[in-house]
Amino acid sequence: MEEKELKELLLMGEGQRVEFKESLRSLNEIGECVSAFSNSNNAVILIGVLDNGKLVGASVGKNTLEELAGFIKRNTDSMVFPRISVEVVQGKKVVLIDVGECGEKPVLFKGRGFKRVGKTNQRLSSAETRKLARESSGMVYWDEQICREAGLKEIDGEKVKWFLGKARKRRNLEIEFDSIEEALKKLNLIKDNKLTNACVLLFAKNPQQFFIQNEVKCARFKGTTTKEFIDMNEFSSSVYGQVDNAEKFVLKNIKKSAWIEPGKIERQEKWEFPAGAIREAITNAVVHRDYQSSSKVQVRIFDDRIEVWNPGTLPEGWSVETLKQKHESKPFNPLLARMFFLIKYIEEWGRGTTDMIRDCLDYGLPEPEFKDSGTSIIVTFRKAKLTEEMMEKLGLNTRQRGVLRYLEENNITRPEYEREYNVSKRTANRELSKLVELGLIKKKGKGPSVHYTLSGILPNLAKSCQTGEANLEG
Repeated sequence: MEEKELKELLLMGEGQRVEFKESLRSLNEIGECVSAFSNSNNAVILIGVLDNGKLVGASVGKNTLEELAGFIKRNTDSMVFPRISVEVVQGKKVVLIDVGECGEKPVLFKGRGFKRVGKTNQRLSSAETRKLARESSGMVYWDEQICREAGLKEIDGEKVKWFLGKARKRRNLEIEFDSIEEALKKLNLIKDNKLTNACVLLFAKNPQQFFIQNEVKCARFKGTTTKEFIDMNEFSSSVYGQVDNAEKFVLKNIKKSAWIEPGKIERQEKWEFPAGAIREAITNAVVHRDYQSSSKVQVRIFDDRIEVWNPGTLPEGWSVETLKQKHESKPFNPLLARMFFLIKYIEEWGRGTTDMIRDCLDYGLPEPEFKDSGTSIIVTFRKAKLTEEMMEKLGLNTRQRGVLRYLEENNITRPEYEREYNVSKRTANRELSKLVELGLIKKKGKGPSVHYTLSGILPNLAKSCQTGEANLEG
């Protein structure tokens, strides 16, 4: 490499295609860089340069290059043979390792794989390692692979007929068939006269016979931790059935407000979370999960939030920020995703996460949080908290605002309200009754046992300000 090019690399600094190392003593770090660059893109490692780009020079002996090449060869799998040379820049020797992107991935260093992200090397997850191997070898996606243990006798024909009826109604899909086998072939769910994994997930009489991890585990916990649960169920039907059953479980375990609007006969109703956004998160978890992971999809319901856990990782090059922006559709299981599209359980435009954000904001809730734990993608829906601005718009006085904060940890009776705020019985009744009418608190018990608790749900602010007619059920 020309000295001019080397100077340009030094000025460019470390990044996606350049790494600096002070000396050859950092052999393991050099090996990790070789793995990362081999799995990501063509790049160079310059030895004899500080992290800030300052040139210090490298000590190069008679067999240095041969020993370095041997070290890399012995400790990489697939074996890597980068071009290694000694260059001179400003009178100082620099060892240059020119690493090309490998055609046979993943490249592991000492049994571990790495990828390049910015100026850092990050450990590949097991899912990313499998994905690289699949893409490198031209292997088909997991859902398109043959399930060798399953045969047509395991398929529930009624499930197939239901699916085709749904696809006909929702997507105008017309498939003529004389047998269930013919229908499955036309859906590309049979290859080489054998069932694909997607076919088993969709239509097997007992999918868990072949994939025990194929379940959605739902729980309603008491409070805000997982110490104690109130309700729990595991759904192990076909994958589209799991979505429907998990959604029903959520709606059974969250509250719903109801109010009367002037000029309307029917009462208005609203779940405390947008049902469409919750369903979208559950559907995404079922469709895009890593079915080679032993974990199950989880839906966790707490007093203040709902979490949907999807075993898997984001597509290569994506971050949680990608999910908040316009992005293309990159299904982890494209055949399964196509089947869900045909019955209109999903769209194929990559809008699911942005629609979830929009739905929550329109609902007056915070936008959902997305987190990549390394083994799961977690979507969290949170309840809004009453802000000072919101309480002011509702016309709440200082005592009413104070009792709402108090009720976050305790219950209160009317006499206690009188004593705490030094008000008359009439004033206490009036102020507590307004909070009940707004749907912010609930009145429980009869006679001497009457007390007040937080409702756990916020009414629509605009409607509450207009009517004050909110009440609760569920």
